[in-house]
Amino acid sequence: MTDPAIVFADLHAAMGGRLFTITVQDDAAGVVRRAWSSAPEAYPVSGTKPLQHDRWSLQVLVQGESFVANTTAEFADVFPDHELINSLGCHSAMNIPVFDGDRVLGTINILDAEGFFTEERVLAFETLALGAHDRLVAAMRAVDLSVG
Repeated sequence: MTDPAIVFADLHAAMGGRLFTITVQDDAAGVVRRAWSSAPEAYPVSGTKPLQHDRWSLQVLVQGESFVANTTAEFADVFPDHELINSLGCHSAMNIPVFDGDRVLGTINILDAEGFFTEERVLAFETLALGAHDRLVAAMRAVDLSVG
């Protein structure tokens, strides 16, 4: 088994983004756990957020669709940490769900400058995620959910 951090770092290298994180759902604990971060000082690995029941979670975790917001105003109501995100120069966000069968196992989270997520980039990132699916699922399954 490849080290999950290597899989996640490889995906970040392919996708880019000013801020790039991977989160894994921990249903038993009722949280989303950060498994990888390109900015560990601001967003440390193993940091958690409570599972929310909002328009973001409905779209991404229930319906299994990517969330794309090209301005802070489009994500501020579902990202309580939007001021920290903005302080890192990020004013747009994309979250791609990763499925394990019919269940969303976690998300790929890419944040960048305002207006970054053009239709072409969204398609390219979703295609990259699909191409890395098996490695991603194996890496996400290997994340130790007991830490943090």
